[in-house]
Amino acid sequence: MGQDHNNLHKLTAAGALVTLGIIFGDIGTSPLYVMKAVLTDIEKSGGTPNKDFIYGAISAVFWTLTMQTTIKYVIITLRADNKGEGGIFSLYTLVRRKAKWLMVIAMIGGSMLLAEGIITPPISVVSAVEGLRQLKPNIEKNQILIIASIIITIIFFFQRFGTSVVGKSFGPMMFVWFSMLGILGVYQIVQHPDILLALSPHYALNMLINIPHGFWLLGAVFLCTTGAEALYSDLGHCGRPNVRVSWIFVKLCLVLNYFGQGAWLLAQDKPTSAINPFYGVMPEWFVLFGVIIATLAAIIASQALISGSFTLVSEAIRLNFFPKVKINYPSKFKGQLYVPSVNTMLWIGCIGVVWFFGESSAMEAAYGLSINTTMLMSTTLLVFFLQSQKVHRVLIGIFLVIYLAIELSFYATNLLKFANGGYVTFIIASVIIFVMWVRHKAVDIKRRLTDYVKVSDYLEQLMALSKDTTIPKYATHLVFLSTMRSDDKVEQKIIYSILQKQPKRADLYWFVHIEVTDEPYTMEYKTKIIATDDVVKVEFRLGFRVEQRISLFLRLVIQEMVRNGEIDVRSRYHSLKGRNVIGDFRFVILEEVLSSDNDLPFMEQFILNTDISIKNFTASPEKWFGLDTSLVTIEKVPLVINPATGVQLQRVYD
Repeated sequence: MGQDHNNLHKLTAAGALVTLGIIFGDIGTSPLYVMKAVLTDIEKSGGTPNKDFIYGAISAVFWTLTMQTTIKYVIITLRADNKGEGGIFSLYTLVRRKAKWLMVIAMIGGSMLLAEGIITPPISVVSAVEGLRQLKPNIEKNQILIIASIIITIIFFFQRFGTSVVGKSFGPMMFVWFSMLGILGVYQIVQHPDILLALSPHYALNMLINIPHGFWLLGAVFLCTTGAEALYSDLGHCGRPNVRVSWIFVKLCLVLNYFGQGAWLLAQDKPTSAINPFYGVMPEWFVLFGVIIATLAAIIASQALISGSFTLVSEAIRLNFFPKVKINYPSKFKGQLYVPSVNTMLWIGCIGVVWFFGESSAMEAAYGLSINTTMLMSTTLLVFFLQSQKVHRVLIGIFLVIYLAIELSFYATNLLKFANGGYVTFIIASVIIFVMWVRHKAVDIKRRLTDYVKVSDYLEQLMALSKDTTIPKYATHLVFLSTMRSDDKVEQKIIYSILQKQPKRADLYWFVHIEVTDEPYTMEYKTKIIATDDVVKVEFRLGFRVEQRISLFLRLVIQEMVRNGEIDVRSRYHSLKGRNVIGDFRFVILEEVLSSDNDLPFMEQFILNTDISIKNFTASPEKWFGLDTSLVTIEKVPLVINPATGVQLQRVYD
């Protein structure tokens, strides 16, 4: 598996092709709606899409792609990989020790990326299907929405098969898409080569400074760089060399198409948003093929964000930012995963967005705000990353000034559209941030106030219980999961479960701790024999991308310990002694229930109750830890974090 992963990250023709299918779908479909959005904003401002506007907009698109996507993401941000993995949470793990408040930045950025995952499929697919209006002008809006909904449903259905399958099939399709963009662009540029003058930043600056309402077109222009954050999030699927080399081809084709659309607009007497320039550059006989290819590209755009959302949720779980939901690994390649509950949530959200907005143009505000906010958050984290890399302060200051100026300018223009649909982004992101905040605070409260005890203080009782034949044997090997890393400490509730709640007699007690590392694919363990053939502590050090298959891992640990003669796991029943029969295993998972005997502040009680309620909709503990359900006992334990005090009862007598 590791070899496949490494091969995928090497620069190869096959790797570059897979990269086209996985990484560039989102940014690759931006020509579908960017120039149409520019025309719409010009008309709304009361202006006329004249030569100055067109040159300025095309120039702004080119320099936005260059400054944001090429320089910030492809050149700088891709350096911030965590053992080959990218994304805002991977970036956060690299810098989180710099300042505690960076956690808030990471949560906001992550929630906005998940919100983008709900908006990208609708805007991409609906934009593509709306091309049917070029062939059938009287097609009803509901027909377009029904077709788009069916396509989106099919996209989400196929997620369970993994991105390696998708990448292999979508890579060639995306190559056709980008080639089509480039060829159509060249076809128009050859007829109006003057459009190439827009390569000069002078035209963009002229539009922003001198043309009335020109600055406010930045909200539409910004859409050309959506997908840059997803490019970074999906880094672990394809590797930096493949992404960088593929981007050269991708950017060339995108630029040619944007300039081709600009050339076509210059040739029109009175260009309006009624005709999408993306389809306008096509010969009439090619429009049907263009709609089909655009729809396939929109499917790929959706895939890029969906797979990125799965990766994001996986990392959020390891950072205690998200409830533990079931994660599947459908592909043989590391870094490629499928989260069923998130897939369902995204599908419901996408269908809702399609029917709520009804038109692709109505989704632009929500779309732009989500990715713009994420970019601001990643810029903040990047500053701390550059500091950790010993980059000179002057260079960091220049980076910060330039990108805050660019991104805050975009943000100002996007915020103007808040009432026109941008609020949807904030509603979705606010719900996700609330869930993240509750989860993180709940873990923090329990970790801060949970009592831990030394196993050695109870060793005599454990060994006596193990030999007490008056108590029925609970299991030969009894395994508890502990949050305490120390070799000799476990939670008080574990000892309470073994000795008091229901005495659990076993031949050998195992205490297992799982430490999630900041590196993605760590798979290490260490053992501590607290009492020979009676009590063992095992610590697993697993990367934040490693599936926690604890039953399998523990079995491998025990096999090695047996080979080394460290423990004897044979059954100790009299009838089975000497027959080399391995004893049975039983995992006990302690599920906390907030006790009514707590005297907690209102806010902490609210957080803990909310966290427990959310758990009802998440993966069961045995599924999360990869345990055989036939070997697991779920035991409810009261969570008495801060016992009530000052309660006085008075005894009365008859």
